[in-house]
Amino acid sequence: MQQLLKGKNILVMGVANKWSIAWGIAQKLHEAGAHLAFTYQGEKSEENIQRLISDTMPEAPIIHCDVQKDEDIQTAFQQIGEKFGVLHGVIHSIAHARKEELEGQYYDTSREGYLMAQEISAYSLVAVTKYAKPLMTEGGSIVTLTYLGGERVIKNYNVMGVAKAALEASVKYLAVDLGKEHIRVNAISAGPIKTLAAKGIKNFSNMLKEFEEKSPMGRLISTEEVGNTALFLCSDMSSGITGENLHVDCGYHVVGY
Repeated sequence: MQQLLKGKNILVMGVANKWSIAWGIAQKLHEAGAHLAFTYQGEKSEENIQRLISDTMPEAPIIHCDVQKDEDIQTAFQQIGEKFGVLHGVIHSIAHARKEELEGQYYDTSREGYLMAQEISAYSLVAVTKYAKPLMTEGGSIVTLTYLGGERVIKNYNVMGVAKAALEASVKYLAVDLGKEHIRVNAISAGPIKTLAAKGIKNFSNMLKEFEEKSPMGRLISTEEVGNTALFLCSDMSSGITGENLHVDCGYHVVGY
C-alpha cells in the first residue's frame, strides 16, 4: 500500500482541522506515496493545515482558494501547475450551509441560504473540475464527499441534502464529460462522523446514536475508513470505476427503516 500512489500528485481541498474527513483522506494518500497539495480558505484554515503537515509533509504546497470566486480557483490551479506540472487527482471535500438552515422545515429555507449551499457544496465541484482538467494530462481521479441525505430525507439536513443531490448528479455528468480523457469522477457517501462541521446540524448526536443502532455493522465509521476508500478511488485499482456513489456507512443505506 505504501507505493500505491508513488509519483502521483493530488490536490486535497477542504481540510479544516484534524477532525476533517479531508485530513483523514490526506493521511492515507500520503502513506501511499502521493505528493500532496492543499487549498485553504481563511487564516485559521491555513494555520491548521500548516500545523497538521509540519511533521510529516512540510514540503506540501498550501494554496489559497475561495471556491465562490472563479478567479481564485483559476489562480489556485495555475499555482498547482507551476508546482506539480501534472495533476493526477483531486479530493473535493467542500460543503457549507448556514446553521439556521439545518433545522426546522425545509420550506423555510431562505433564497440566499439555498443559493449559498448550492454554490459552495455542489457547483464548486464543477468549477474545480473545469480548471483541474487541463493539468490532468495523464488521466486521474476526482473524488468528492457526499452523504445519504442527498438520496433520502434526513431530518434537519434540509438544504444540504438538496445540495448533495445536485453534487451526486454532477458526478455522473462530469464522469461522462471526462471519461475519454481517462479522468474518473466518483463520490464517497460517508456515514456521519464527529466533525466540527457536522455538529452544526441540529440534534446531530441523536443522528449518530440512531446510525449506530440501525447500521448492519452496529457501529460508526471512521475517517480512516473513508480515507482507505479514497485511496482506492485514486489508485489504478479502481481504473474501471467512474460516475459511482460509493457508500462507506457500515451498510446503513441498505436499511429500510
